[in-house]
Amino acid sequence: MLIGAFKGDHGGYTLGNLSAIIHSKNLRGAYETSIRLSLETAILGALFGFLLAYAVIREGSPRWIRSAFTTFSGVAANFGGIPLAFAFIATLGPLGVVTTWFRNAGYDTSVRWPHFQLFTERGVEVVYLYFQLPLMILVIAPAIDGLRKEWREAAANLGAKKWQFWRHVGIPVLFPSFLGAFILLFGNAFAAYATAYSINQGQNIVPIVIGNYYTGNVLDNPHLAQALAFGMFVVLAAMMIIYIPLQRRAAKWAK
Repeated sequence: MLIGAFKGDHGGYTLGNLSAIIHSKNLRGAYETSIRLSLETAILGALFGFLLAYAVIREGSPRWIRSAFTTFSGVAANFGGIPLAFAFIATLGPLGVVTTWFRNAGYDTSVRWPHFQLFTERGVEVVYLYFQLPLMILVIAPAIDGLRKEWREAAANLGAKKWQFWRHVGIPVLFPSFLGAFILLFGNAFAAYATAYSINQGQNIVPIVIGNYYTGNVLDNPHLAQALAFGMFVVLAAMMIIYIPLQRRAAKWAK
């Protein structure tokens, strides 16, 4: 893939494939859409996933609730691709169970929520959040467990209030893990293909564009597809460069 990205149609090496991506509005737009989609789902998944994980895992929560949520998260985080897309189409699609029920009840969802349609970018984001949220719960759970009960007690004995504990202890300890989880969610969404392809094949994101170059009858330049894949590799490599030191720093607090 790396070598093919720099090969021309007639052999030899060239930077023409990368130049074509830079100067093509459609291909640049694919990267912009992919990055925007990944950022939005990563931000929402990280924020709501953290809040949900903390509510479930914090001290005082019933143990069975944590077991139920972690079990569900383990299944949901790995439930993707065509089965997940079909499940959402059968539920929230134009003829889905929920959509039909609302329509029969006299509640037209297309009028109430005109900006939300399953077969659009917003619809893809909703589907992505289905596996982004549980993935965040699984990733951030060990960091939340790392908040020692003794730290709270020591802070309280020293007269610190709750916001002071979070300001000087809780947030500094959890932030590296939170940011690392956010980067992991970004990469998870950025590389997803089957789910978005099944919901909306016309979605202009990089994995679908690459697939079109290999499977389409019109777009048939494999070297340009390899250059697109090389661009994805660069973006994900940049994320990993940030992710690895964050994980090392977070691991110190888990010991």
